[in-house]
This record gives sequence, C-alpha cells and structure tokens, in this order.
Amino acid sequence: MTILVTGGAGFIGSHLVRHLLTERGVRVVNLDKLTYAGNLDSLADVAAHPQYHFEQGDICDAQTLRRVFETHQPDAVFHLAAESHVDRSIDAPATFVQTNVVGTTTLLQESLRYYRELAPARAAAFRFLHVSTDEVYGSLDFDDAAFTERTPYAPRSPYSASKAAADHFVRAWQHTYGLPVLLTNCSNNYGPHQFPEKLIPHTIVKALRRQLIPIYGCGENIRDWLHVQDHCRALWTVFEQGALGETYNIGGDCERSNLQLVHDLCALLDELVPDADLPERSALITFVEDRPGHDLRYAIDCTKIRNDLGWTPHVTHADGLRQTVQWYLDHIAWWERILSGEYQLERFGLPVEH
Repeated sequence: MTILVTGGAGFIGSHLVRHLLTERGVRVVNLDKLTYAGNLDSLADVAAHPQYHFEQGDICDAQTLRRVFETHQPDAVFHLAAESHVDRSIDAPATFVQTNVVGTTTLLQESLRYYRELAPARAAAFRFLHVSTDEVYGSLDFDDAAFTERTPYAPRSPYSASKAAADHFVRAWQHTYGLPVLLTNCSNNYGPHQFPEKLIPHTIVKALRRQLIPIYGCGENIRDWLHVQDHCRALWTVFEQGALGETYNIGGDCERSNLQLVHDLCALLDELVPDADLPERSALITFVEDRPGHDLRYAIDCTKIRNDLGWTPHVTHADGLRQTVQWYLDHIAWWERILSGEYQLERFGLPVEH
C-alpha cells in the first residue's frame, strides 16, 4: 500500500509519516512545500527508509499534484498540509485562504481525476482522509457541553474559517463527484518536534532561556490536549474502519487552561533541570494583551470514534507532558536550529526569518 501524506514535514505530519512507515508497514510519499514550519530534520531518522519518498511541492500546483499521483500511484491521501497558527492568520489571512482553501480544492480535484482513472478494485479501496481542527466549531463557555460531530460550524478566526471552508469543500467533493472521503476534527496536539511558536515548546524554550513566558489575557482559555501519537493512531483507525463521508472528532480528554498548562511545564522543568538562580520558573510568567477574538474554550466529545471504531487515547497528560519536556531537553540542537533559521538556510536556501 502507498499513502500520499501532504504536509508530512510538519509537526503532526512527521509523526504520521513515521507511524505509517514503522507501525503500519506501508509505503509513504511525503508531499510538502517546506514553508517555515516544514522541517525535514523532524524526519531524519526515517529519511533513508526504503519505503519513504519525499516530494517537495505545493498543493496549490495542479501540475505537481498530477505528476505525484501518476508517479507514485497512491492508494490513499492523508491531507494534513495547512497553515495552522492562529496568530499568523490574523496578520496574513490571505495566505491561509490560499493554502487551506485553494490548496485543498486543488488537491481534491486532482485526487478526483486520479480516482476516476483507477481500476475498479483499487477505486473501491481508495480514500481521501482530510485532517481538520476542533476550532471550526467556534468557542464554548466554561459550562457548555463538548463539541460533537453535529455541533454547527462557527469559526471565529481567519485560520478556523479557512479550515471550515476546506471541510465543506471536502464534503462537497463526495456528494457532488463521488470522491470517497473521511474527515477528522482534532483538538490541540502536543509532543516532540512541534514548531517552537506553539504554546508548549514556546514555554519550554522561554523557561530554559530565563525569558518571560507570555500568556494571553489572564490565562483562563481552555484547550483539550491530545498527544500526537494518539492522534496518529486515530487517523489510521479512521482510515481503516471509518464510514465514507463521516466525520470523527478526536480529542485527548484532557482540558487544561493555558495558565494551568504553563504551570505544569514550569514545574516539570524545575524538577528535571533545576536552576539554582531560578528555583521556580513560574516566576517568569507574565500576562500580555489578549489575542483578538481569542476563543475561550475548546472541548471534544470522542463518543463517536470510541463507540463506532474502538479508539481511545492511550497517553495520559502526566506521561505525555513529561515525555515531551524531556524530548525538548534532549534535542536542544533541533529547536535552536529553527530559532536561528539555520534549518532553512542549510537545506532549502531560504532567507532567515527574524
């Protein structure tokens, strides 16, 4: 089996590529544009794997997509390529529309073209798995019930609006053209290899450097945290067992406020790498002006994927967070190359971002 993964050099994508190669034994084609968040260093341990092939390309480029389909003849598409940072979407919304909406529809159209040319047996097994976010559902109050697959869409940021639009186009390509699709909406992921702009690695880096740790507003915003390895297992489960056209919410059953999470991280760092001059890294916490339109709370109800497909998260919050902190301590060179821009200069000849 050959699976085409878009965005496989990103955080979740790199874990999924590794999972497919080492746990599922399939051939993987990784298509990634290698924008700032795409980092082949995250796949260094499988770069020479005989079943792994990398293609640098843009999902907005139909000719590139057509060539990749014709060359590699995938049996499925796992679509993860996306712009995903809310702060960046506020500053540059058009980029998110281009990648997440135009790119997804271009990929859908080329997948459909390829699907229609498959032999009947292969066409019957083909799947297009679209990986989305819980942010398309909008924001919850503290006492609201968690998001289900039937929660109406109410995106509130340029990022979530672009992902919501992509979700609708994926469903339209099934209902209008018959493309066999599956959709997932996941909560906040965490784990090794996450880009340092995200909350958990950002906090770790700031704390290790004795720099102020900024928290939006008063830190009351709540997210449901899902370990990336559990997410990869869920995606494979949906691919293997999911009903065509269905959506499956994937969450970690782990709600934490941003302030709680940062305190957890500081406590772990104090334990694992004590600093005599800074006995409590939580002293670095500082509250900054809130992000525009900052959603209060996300929470995922996983009843459907539990009952229908038998998936449950395995990694506890305590174990997952400790493992993640230890990984960043053990791989300082990995994130320092990102912060310096060296990972772009050496591999891709791109300018350093400051």
